[in-house]
Amino acid sequence: MTRLLSSAPPGSSPACTRTYGPQAARDPDLEVLLTDGLGGFALSSLAGVPTRCYSGLVASAAPPVSRFTHLVSPLERLDVAGEHLDLHALEVAPGVFEGRGLDVLGRVTVRDLLPEREQLWRGVRVRRQVVMPPESGALACLYEVQARESVTLTLGGFFVDRDMHAVHVGAPELRFEAGGRQVVVRGERGTRVTVHFPAEEGQTTLTPLPPRPFAQRVYYRSDEARGETPFETTLGCALWQVTFPPGGGAVALVVQAAQPHAAEVQDPWAALKREQTRRRGLAEAAWAASGVRDDLVATLAVAADAYLVRRGTGHSGTGHSGTGPPGKGDDLKGRSVIAGYPWFADWGRDAMTALAGLTLLTGRPDDARAVLETFLAHGRRGLLPNHFDESGAGAGYNTVDAALWLAVSLERYVQATDDLPFLRRALPALRDLLAAYGRGTDHGIGRDPQDGLLRCGEAGTALTWMDVRIYDWVVTPRAGKPVEIQALWLAALGAEGRLAARLGEVGNYAGWLEQARASFAAKFWPPPHVQAPSPPPHATGLGVGTRSRPGAPPAAVLADHLTPAGEADLRVRPNAVIALALPDTPAEDAQLGAALRQVEEELLTSLGLHTLSPRDPRYLGNYGGPQLLRDAAYHQGTVWPWPLASYTELLVARGEHERARAALAGLSGHVWEAGIGHVSEVFSGDARQPGGCPFQAWSVAELLRAHVLAHRSAGPYPAGRGQSAGRDMQSGRAD
Repeated sequence: MTRLLSSAPPGSSPACTRTYGPQAARDPDLEVLLTDGLGGFALSSLAGVPTRCYSGLVASAAPPVSRFTHLVSPLERLDVAGEHLDLHALEVAPGVFEGRGLDVLGRVTVRDLLPEREQLWRGVRVRRQVVMPPESGALACLYEVQARESVTLTLGGFFVDRDMHAVHVGAPELRFEAGGRQVVVRGERGTRVTVHFPAEEGQTTLTPLPPRPFAQRVYYRSDEARGETPFETTLGCALWQVTFPPGGGAVALVVQAAQPHAAEVQDPWAALKREQTRRRGLAEAAWAASGVRDDLVATLAVAADAYLVRRGTGHSGTGHSGTGPPGKGDDLKGRSVIAGYPWFADWGRDAMTALAGLTLLTGRPDDARAVLETFLAHGRRGLLPNHFDESGAGAGYNTVDAALWLAVSLERYVQATDDLPFLRRALPALRDLLAAYGRGTDHGIGRDPQDGLLRCGEAGTALTWMDVRIYDWVVTPRAGKPVEIQALWLAALGAEGRLAARLGEVGNYAGWLEQARASFAAKFWPPPHVQAPSPPPHATGLGVGTRSRPGAPPAAVLADHLTPAGEADLRVRPNAVIALALPDTPAEDAQLGAALRQVEEELLTSLGLHTLSPRDPRYLGNYGGPQLLRDAAYHQGTVWPWPLASYTELLVARGEHERARAALAGLSGHVWEAGIGHVSEVFSGDARQPGGCPFQAWSVAELLRAHVLAHRSAGPYPAGRGQSAGRDMQSGRAD
């Protein structure tokens, strides 16, 4: 039999390949993600077992939000010589499965993050590749069967029709309308299921089956671990029998949301080849843009593509569905960034923080510009959207730092591209943002004329990235003047001046910058030997978060924030290192060295930085369980990967290249441990178990940025944070 599913098209071999044997591939915590660039995605464990309510095919009705689940899993049954075996596997109770797909699993190979599963039973080998063609809202499953004798493969699915965050308690009300090679599954929404054969396939027999749907319970182990509803009832239905002649053959099943903006999948094999070529192009572009040619850059470049999405329902030209990364001439209007899969929408803070890693270091400057345009167009009274609502109904503007990160990202973009025409259009908008902050805007955000620093926050608000609020409890209250917000304020003021100079203009805010820098130096570096205050007993008010620890808690070298009363909060958190890595933050060498040592002694782990020193009485080392407990620990000791890039950046600026590379070793290995090819949102403080989203945009982007910083072979970096070559590497330019 001619092999119909090549691993990759000729001349387009994968940039990165990883194979999991049968034991490793059965690990339910290993998950794979496919995306369509519209906010839709297909998620499952590596072996194909659904483990969350988000597993299966999720499509966006209003890209990239308003997302609904159509399919939980394909139904797959193999008949050999009168015996049959279900190749799918659905967990119906802890450790109890419907289907024997795990029993006959041979291996799973991941090529440029496209998974390929092999199963073997009674001498018959079945290989399945899956792809989500760009802008399709579709999942294509391509099967190759190798057998000495004639065998039959039955195909169908386990269907649902619901919001992606929900589950069906009872069986969903669905109608199956059969029509030869296509079946339409109708509920509130429609799902098209089609069967395809290669053009040269001649002896394979297709037998449509009369739809006989049946209720099938599914257990979601990951949801139970998170304290969510763990059971759902789906509607299973076998749709076709495909009988292959001796030798075998190929067939494809395409499940697609019936939506007018989705591009229909006509040829699954051609779609797979295009996607394989496109992904290799993403890796090549990142190698060229970053100057670092290795497997990790290739892997993270392909991962980064998952987070870049289009807003709106008009087609975006050929860029995102072509054979390489988007380039000039593509219609990239309305680009955005999904903060994390499977449950986040597009968030302003995350988009701006991740922009350099997702786009500039991956050779996608047009995407960078388009994302900047999207958020500049949605500004309101100086604020950028903290997030767009998943319902598609609007946006929330409860963040102080998104607009400031935009200034940093705009400067990085201009440094990488020399795009002065765009700068001429964007600089007035940046000045408007800074002017609004100067006048004062929502949520108590405004420049303090007394010291030039930026104050923010009011009762019951959480405006920084440490933004958890549980009912009326703000878990990490930082109202006043948070340290990284001041550093971002300085960086935004400095960026305005430097960008103006690129256009031959004089900046508007040099006086503000000078005053704020002086105030920062005077107020945020406390005198030596000052102790951090201990919290009063039961300070959280909910019976969690306070514990007895010997000795006084460590005092921060650089204050975490100034309270509205002007008192310095000296708890040791990673915000100091985030602040110090930004280009305009004042610090003497001795101060910088002391801050780095404190980070290493109190916060540094192999996977990121603790959000609070483990020696602090408020430290919570377990991130897990119901949402209340997770949220309580979220910024009280949980380890976050993305601030590790700031720590690495400081090491590189000081010429400590080996230490910088060593700092990233654990996180680089984690890329293959949870969300395959990606980086998790957080890790528990004590056990370092991955948690939160297994696929997180700024975790991926900042690991890529840090990796490139630490591995550039262009020679030693000059002293001084964010200067010369150091700043060029922030932008992604490979000089």
